[in-house]
Amino acid sequence: MKKITSVLMVLLIVSVASVKTYAQISVGVSVNIAPPVLPTYTQPPCPVDGYLWTPGYWAYDQDGGYYWVPGVWVSPPAVGYLWTPGYWGYDGAVYVYHEGYWGHHIGFYGGVNYGYGYVGTGYVGGRWAGNSFQYNTAVVNVNNTVVHNTYINKTVVNNVTVNNNSFNGPGGVAAKPQPQERAAEKENHIQPTSDQITHRQVAVKDQSQFAKNNNGHPTTAAMNKVNGSRFTPEGNNARSFSRSNVNNNPGKPRPSESTDHPVSNQPRPVNNQPRPEGNQPRPVNQQRARTPQRQVPARHQAAQHRERQR
Repeated sequence: MKKITSVLMVLLIVSVASVKTYAQISVGVSVNIAPPVLPTYTQPPCPVDGYLWTPGYWAYDQDGGYYWVPGVWVSPPAVGYLWTPGYWGYDGAVYVYHEGYWGHHIGFYGGVNYGYGYVGTGYVGGRWAGNSFQYNTAVVNVNNTVVHNTYINKTVVNNVTVNNNSFNGPGGVAAKPQPQERAAEKENHIQPTSDQITHRQVAVKDQSQFAKNNNGHPTTAAMNKVNGSRFTPEGNNARSFSRSNVNNNPGKPRPSESTDHPVSNQPRPVNNQPRPEGNQPRPVNQQRARTPQRQVPARHQAAQHRERQR
């Protein structure tokens, strides 16, 4: 009985330690191929006051390879929490993914410049002021009719060239954790929310998001919220279905096509107009040419009459 109790205690300690490790800096899948460069895309406006931006990233699927998880606005798990993005790091043999997490301070995320406030260290896209989140509109895109807690701080905007490196290590970003980032890693953290997990699960089911299919240029680069509107890298609304799905259904027209052909409501060309009916005169170009009758003088008519009486 004591042995069983000891085993259960060990398992409980291991499980708690593993959860804590995952919550603080979870080490996920390892790959021997570097992730593609980060695509450049337009950030959709914040749809709800209090949502925070989580940048897009390359995740990995054992069967399909790298796939793009769109950047998205999400609800934080609690007031005062900020998002530390996950990142890929090269450990000398393979590329390892370090899971992102929520905390009161931003930890180390590989020095990767994800944009829109995540410039490689810390976060300059907004700040908590009591129970409200304030947005720095010099960095992030918000809908002013929905979001009113804003400020402008252009000093955090630098003019350095972004190289779009997506990982930390040789050939990527050469950055080391700063003291404040190491301190942040030791704080209590919250793992990605259920919405964030759902968001990633939806992305992995979309074949157009895989790098092998889009050559590093995903169709859906960002979304305004989980299960919300999809946006292309240019900021346009992305199609909710792929063209291949349309081509596989020949009986269904494409969105740009129409099955209506209102011929009867359209004027016909002149050369196809119907012939006039009744006593209406025919068009000039269709009237028959009539041979004019020859006029005979009156005296000749009298002579012809006497000749017929003989």
